[in-house]
Amino acid sequence: METNVNVSTEFITLGQFLKEVGIIDTGGMAKWFLSEHEVYLNNELENRRGKKLYNDDVISIPSHGTYRIISTI
Repeated sequence: METNVNVSTEFITLGQFLKEVGIIDTGGMAKWFLSEHEVYLNNELENRRGKKLYNDDVISIPSHGTYRIISTI
């Protein structure tokens, strides 16, 4: 099942996204999380916490779920 994540900006970084959806507690945990877990952006493996996510991007984390970015601007 896919969960929509609404953002009020043009983009959100992968690290900010992980914090926003509650997968990590602090931004500093993003680097550790990405080194320990597989994260897919639009079906491609992604491990850069600063990667910008835009409207309609799909993030899949096998241990946590699938999310779609919805920009409200």
